[in-house]
Amino acid sequence: MEYKWTVLSNTTLGSLLAALDGTIVLISLPVIFRGLGVDPFAPSSFPILIWLLLGYGVVTATLLVTVGRLSDMWGRARMYNLGFAIFSTGSILLFIEPFQGATGAWLLVGLRLIQAFGAAFLFANSAALLTDAFPPSERGKAMGINQIAFIGGSMVGLVTGGILAGIPDIHIGSFVLPTWRLIFLISVPVGVAGTLWAYARLHEISTRRAGQKVDFVGNITFAAGLTLVLISITYGLLPYGSSSTGWSSPFVIAGMVAGVGLLLAFLILETRVSDPMFRLEFFRVRSFAAGNIGAFLGSIARGGMMLLLVLWFQGIWLPLHGYSFSSIPLWAGIALMPMIFGFLVAGPISGWLSDKQGPRTLTTLGLALASGTFFLLALLPIDFAYWQMGVLLFAQGCGMGMFAAPNAASVMNSVPPENRGSASGMLATLQNSGQQLSMAIFFTIVILSLSTDLAGSAAAALHGALIGPPDQGLLSSAIAANPTGALFGAFLGENPMAQLLVALSGTPGWVPLTSAQSAAVLAPRFFAHAVAPAFSSALGSAFIFAGVVTAIGAVVSSQRGGRYVYGEPRGPTVQTPAEAPAGARSPDPPSRAPEAIMSPGLREDER
Repeated sequence: MEYKWTVLSNTTLGSLLAALDGTIVLISLPVIFRGLGVDPFAPSSFPILIWLLLGYGVVTATLLVTVGRLSDMWGRARMYNLGFAIFSTGSILLFIEPFQGATGAWLLVGLRLIQAFGAAFLFANSAALLTDAFPPSERGKAMGINQIAFIGGSMVGLVTGGILAGIPDIHIGSFVLPTWRLIFLISVPVGVAGTLWAYARLHEISTRRAGQKVDFVGNITFAAGLTLVLISITYGLLPYGSSSTGWSSPFVIAGMVAGVGLLLAFLILETRVSDPMFRLEFFRVRSFAAGNIGAFLGSIARGGMMLLLVLWFQGIWLPLHGYSFSSIPLWAGIALMPMIFGFLVAGPISGWLSDKQGPRTLTTLGLALASGTFFLLALLPIDFAYWQMGVLLFAQGCGMGMFAAPNAASVMNSVPPENRGSASGMLATLQNSGQQLSMAIFFTIVILSLSTDLAGSAAAALHGALIGPPDQGLLSSAIAANPTGALFGAFLGENPMAQLLVALSGTPGWVPLTSAQSAAVLAPRFFAHAVAPAFSSALGSAFIFAGVVTAIGAVVSSQRGGRYVYGEPRGPTVQTPAEAPAGARSPDPPSRAPEAIMSPGLREDER
């Protein structure tokens, strides 16, 4: 098999696994919590849930630029192979982890961080390896397939997690394989096979400039700053004192201030070193700047959308339609499949077209289509007809597919060969950081909306269940007092009403409920009815925010200029060195300094 196809197939497998494991727990957390014996409504469980959700992304986002820069220096294939080995080791440890309860849950968090460490090597080097292996005339097609794995893998993770969560425990004699272990088992055989394949077939073909030095100060400053920001965002989602979120916590405020300060210091430092890890001069090229900013804005919209859709299906829509809590993860995964189909349809086609026509039109139309679907999602009623949701999910997948491949190819084409690892790491960092920021923004919007509206919607649901004063007031106040618990309850497909009834049974003024009233309150549909009106308001605000952000991304993407490949001759036709006619200006030699980014081959409208 021609080497370029070996690179494409292996990096596609690596990106698929790394992206899949980033989201597979998102939809299967109910099974994981039940399997470990962890109470999802205990206050001590909130940090576990947040770190299981966001810890993977925090690690990958923090390491990507550093790994990309080191790969330029030490070899992209070597670093990619090492990442595959680390990722597979983390997958094995997650599968065999022996503990239960909070200890087992926190160990899962730690092992997920090891897995994420390996995933950072895969994310940072996939696009660079493809750019090295494929000529400019085929990079869009190659990126299209790889980006399906990168972004589509996040969607496949949701579906796969839902399907595996619906499988009962496997009994073989006296041996029992719990369902939650299957969620981590899926990466083990494929990861091990991919690692062996990568070490056997991938080799270095990249150009490396001699004499490069590690920017230790820049690496430490960037890693510390981004880590502080992302950790502060993570803890900003947890309750603090009497507040439903932690944004007023001194720890969160200090972490954000220190993190932002370090990142600003990092930007200044990078202009004063000879071999910076983050080459700011790349942003002088319109295709690079527009591609990275557009990807960042698209990730801010897309990451939170995944979270909201899972909340909507698992906590509201499926219970309202009579699905049992045990089957909700499976059906939630199935319900999200139209988005994957849209991405699979549009991704390869847009990559192929971008090789022929350039990326600007496709990327702009893709983000514009995605923006339109966000605004239409904001108009859907909380209890929608599924065909309406299915059409919008398919359109959303098409929009993101149209954008992803041409954009990645455009960014990678715009940098010198010896800096492709850094460029790939920068693009992946912005995408992963955008997803982390997106989850924090969307979580905060939902929690604040629930804090405002949950008491009224809970009282209305209790009135419908024929529960009057004083019990109605006590129950509605108890539900509204913990919007984070209500949100996690919806997210985990759990009904917290049984615990609330036990907790309130000794409260002065409490009147024991009749059997009919208890049955009504404990029914799966009751909690969905109680949170649905407040959650509907939050959905509208969040989707409008996502639509505006994506629309801005479309405008930015439209400004990327014409088609441009670094070092290629001036003119509308992109040619490989072998195809260049006699007398044409040859590409710049590999030894050319990266600071000469504004090459004579760059047309005026592309600067």
